[in-house]
Amino acid sequence: MQEERIKYTPISELGEFGLIERLTCNIELQRNSTLKGVGDDAAVIAPLEKDEVLLFSTDLLAEGIHFDFAYTPLRHLGYKSVAVNVSDICAMNGEPTQLLVSIALSNQYSVETLEEIYAGIRIACKEYKVDLVGGNTSSLRSGLIINISILGKGKKDRITFRNGAKVGNYLCVTGDLGAAYAGLSVLEKGKTNFAREPSVKPDLKSYTHVLQRQLMPRPRLDIVEMFAHSDVKPTSMIDVSDGLSSEINHLCTESSVGCLIDETQIPIHDETIKIAREAEVSPTIFALNGGEDYQLLFTVSPADYKKLKDISDISLIGEILAPASGIKLADKDGNLHELPVNGWDALKKK
Repeated sequence: MQEERIKYTPISELGEFGLIERLTCNIELQRNSTLKGVGDDAAVIAPLEKDEVLLFSTDLLAEGIHFDFAYTPLRHLGYKSVAVNVSDICAMNGEPTQLLVSIALSNQYSVETLEEIYAGIRIACKEYKVDLVGGNTSSLRSGLIINISILGKGKKDRITFRNGAKVGNYLCVTGDLGAAYAGLSVLEKGKTNFAREPSVKPDLKSYTHVLQRQLMPRPRLDIVEMFAHSDVKPTSMIDVSDGLSSEINHLCTESSVGCLIDETQIPIHDETIKIAREAEVSPTIFALNGGEDYQLLFTVSPADYKKLKDISDISLIGEILAPASGIKLADKDGNLHELPVNGWDALKKK
């Protein structure tokens, strides 16, 4: 019996308004502050409370630079496009509220492609209680680009910037690092092997942690909520999107301080260690330079750290020092090294 071929719908068949209706008909609003979402020339958002401030950020994901359809499921891409923006709001110690989605794509992609991406977007919006309130679609000569603009809010006296680290503060990070890069390494290796021998399928069962971190990262909104519950306000904070080394340098530069990092305290998952060693690379290199972990790197006073020290998902990795001390890493043998800015850079990835 011959298998029935799947019919794909050209975007031109629906037209702009028909496409918007099809992609947004199942959107459910979750926030009382969203007075009007999709369906008008602009969304309408209720004013903030007197002690609140508005947070606004945007992030763009481009095919061939940030993702590869050879191994990136469409639904995962939609989820990730939301997650990376939510992470920016988390890094400000804020709460995400609404977002706008703009997608440009070539005519090689169908309506069903967009529906799968939007399915992932809706899953992430529901998980992080963010309302999708509008956006835009456009044609592109080749490839696909997703841009999301996100709104958030926070109490004015709890917003955390990169420039607040003080000498004597502790430097901490959430989760584990290098896993997203390890996941990317596994996927790229599988792609290469498939090109050589299409009949051989890669065994990915032992790499669930790193693949999840690469394809479906989860921003640390739970940590922001934990800060509020514990009455802790970080003195500075940044999300780890470009690698630990790069983010530490950003934080210290903005705060005009130095720091000392202990290599032995950098949290690295067993899967990441295994993959790095198979590649004959130090796992620390994955953690320092990999990028896309979307964990939170932050500084706190010693007094506030006492409130966090029993939380297993937070690691104390260093201390903030005077600027004259520089930005250094103490290796496993106690030797000091300058910490270079070697993070992941999308502008250099070609």
